[in-house]
Formats: sequence, C-alpha cells, structure tokens
Amino acid sequence: MTRPKYHLITYGCQMNKSDSERISTVLDRMGLEETPAEAEADLILINSCSVRQTAEDRIFGKMRDFAALKEKRPGLVVGVTGCLPGRDRDGKIRARMPLVDLYFPIRDLPQLPRWLAEHNPGLYNSDDLAEDYLKVHPRYASEKQAYVTIQTGCNKFCTYCVVPFSRGLEKNRSVADILAEIRDRADHGTVEVTLLGQTVNSYRAPDRAGFSAANPYKDDFAALLWEVNQVPGIERIHYTAPHPIHMTDEVIDALTLPKHVNYLHLPVQAGDNEVLRRMNRRYTRELYIDLIKKIRAKKPDICIGTDIIVGFSGESAEQFERTVDLYKQCDFDISYTAMYSVRSGTAAHKAFKDDVPQVEKKRRWLDLQNLMEETVLRKNQAFVGREVEVLVDSWSDGVAGGTSREMKVVRCNSKEDLRGRIVKVRVTKAMEWLLSGGRV
Repeated sequence: MTRPKYHLITYGCQMNKSDSERISTVLDRMGLEETPAEAEADLILINSCSVRQTAEDRIFGKMRDFAALKEKRPGLVVGVTGCLPGRDRDGKIRARMPLVDLYFPIRDLPQLPRWLAEHNPGLYNSDDLAEDYLKVHPRYASEKQAYVTIQTGCNKFCTYCVVPFSRGLEKNRSVADILAEIRDRADHGTVEVTLLGQTVNSYRAPDRAGFSAANPYKDDFAALLWEVNQVPGIERIHYTAPHPIHMTDEVIDALTLPKHVNYLHLPVQAGDNEVLRRMNRRYTRELYIDLIKKIRAKKPDICIGTDIIVGFSGESAEQFERTVDLYKQCDFDISYTAMYSVRSGTAAHKAFKDDVPQVEKKRRWLDLQNLMEETVLRKNQAFVGREVEVLVDSWSDGVAGGTSREMKVVRCNSKEDLRGRIVKVRVTKAMEWLLSGGRV
C-alpha cells in the first residue's frame, strides 16, 4: 500500500523552524512520507508566521494555489498551524480561508493524529501521541546543528506584538529535559546548539535541582548556559532572542564561557524613549546603550546584532533620528529592520493610530539599511588577514560555506567535502555579506 504523503511549508523565525521539526516527527510516526512537491501531497500543512502583514499575505496567496489543487484532488487535506491560528481569537482570519480543513495553534500539535484520523479514517493512522507539545522529539533538519526550545510564549506584552496571543504566556522547560535533548544530540554528532525562547534570557527553571552543585551562577539562564557548556561534543552555543531587561551581570558574564559563539543578538526596536514607552519595552535608550557598553567591556570583540521597527505609531522624524543615533553609538554588526505593521488584537492596534505614511516608513527603512550596509562592510573588512573558525554547512563545486563564531557567512575553496566540520579559514576578502579566504 502506498504511504500517504505530506508537504510541510514553514514561514517565520527559528522557533517556527524548530516547531516544524516537531511536526515532522508527529507525521512520520503516523506513517506519512514527506514530499517536496505540493501536487503529490495528501496533506499540506503550513506552519505560519503572523509577525508582519506580509507574512500573513503569503499564506492567503498560497490558498489560491491550494484551491486549484483541491479541484484536481478532492481528498487533499490542507492545514494551517503556528502563530496565525494562535492569535485568531474571533475567527475572522479563519473565515478568509474556507478551504482549510485543519486550523490549530502549535501547542495543540499532539492532537493532530486524532484530527487526521477523524477526517479520513482509511488514510491516516489514528494513534494519538497524548504528549505535551514540548515533549515531542524533533526530527532535526541538520545532523550537526540543532535548535533546542527552552521556552515558549511570552509575558512581556509589547504593544505591537502578537506572540502572547499566538503562543500564550511564558512556559519554561525543565533543565532535565533540555539537557537530555542536548546530550542526545551530542551523542548523534551535533556540535552546535541554538537555544530558543521568545525572551530566552528570562528563562526560569521549574527544577532548579537540575543544576549541578558546581554551577557558579544564580541566574537560571546563565546557569543553564554553564550546564550546556559542560556537555561533551557540543562546541558552539548560541541563543535567541534575549530581552534587554534580563541581561543581568551573570548573563553577560556567561557570554565569556568557552563554547559561546562570539555573537549576541539583542533587539532594541527603537532608540527614542517615548516610542519605547508606547511599545511597552520596559527600558530606556540610556539603559540599552549602557548594556552594550557593559557587554563590550566584558567581551570586547563580540559582534552584536539587533532588531529595529521603523514607523511605529506616532514616531516623528526627530524620534526616528534618535534611533539612528542609537544605532551609531552601539555600532551594531547587523540589524534586521522592519517597517511597522499593525497586528489586529494587539494593544497598539486598539490604542494607537498607524499614522506614519508607508512612503515615510520606506524612507526610514532605507536610511537604516544604508547605514547598516556601510557599517557591516567596515566591520567585515577588519577581518581581512585574520583567522576565523567556521562550521561548514554547504559544499558545492569545490566551494565550502558556513558561519564563523561571529555569525559571519564565510566561504573557502575546498576539494574535500567539509560539511559538519569546524575548520579555520584565513580571510582574504570581505564584502557586505560574505567573508572569503583559504583554509589554514
């Protein structure tokens, strides 16, 4: 008998990618076979992002393609999970996708086998996992690199953000479960782990007894980083995305632990205090700038990235210029800048008017983009002549590619397939988004 096939589409952040690894586990256990072709699938499942309107628009656009597929294959099951169903409290988003058969937040993933069996008992295995979502073992996309979720949900309620509505309130995994997953990955050859959480450094262990007696830290997140550093086989540790108010002295100190990558991504979102207040970010520009100084005092050569939103409700030209000034003071290595997009159901949607014209949002985005590209090129050129340590993840036509400990993309010529190996490369050329050189 031919196994039913599924096609999984993932939009969004690293958390969504990690979620999709769990989705694959559930479907694999049911006996389904993954296919890269939508036209061959018996089940198409979208793991959705809802952070920006553009992300939602991509999903609505896909529905037109699926409508045509359903006409040809009436038995096709279409599902949507992830952030979109999680924030759809009144069902208005669901109403725009009438052809969708399954629509559920990611935390309800363990129920998927039962729902599929009810939809088509002859096609799908009806075994129910009866497990907590976080206890579903991911089917890792990479053997050498692993995303490890330590926390879901968020308690911050930034006024522009849908996460507390789409993913619920903060829930932390146990130290025992996190370390068991990482040790298992190390036993299977993983060398790099990325710890994931919505405000990852707010992590609070539900089982503090899981920390070693020799652990030097009192802050739970710093203590967890120390524990991961002790796992044999793990060579690189990264995490995303921390919140500035939880960058304690101990968390900053943990950046110096030997296995931590030489990079920190610390979202700021805006550089004006009034804008930050309306965003409910809970810190000032002065606090953030002081944090960057403390981090660089502890680890002078660390690369720092950030997230910025331009054109938030009420943001004046002068307030935007204070964001530009903060960018220059912090001298970021990279930034991910987004034009503000209203999200229904958020406090900003209810309380503020989206009054910055789109053309002005675009202008501000370009100003920061140009500043970033100038800064990135200057900083990258400082790597010329230096050795960098690269975890290789691609190899084609005699060229190996990967990321350095600074999260820089690096390429070098290699006759040998180096995928999964950590090698040293001496940089000979630097561009905005790429360092290149030869193996040492």
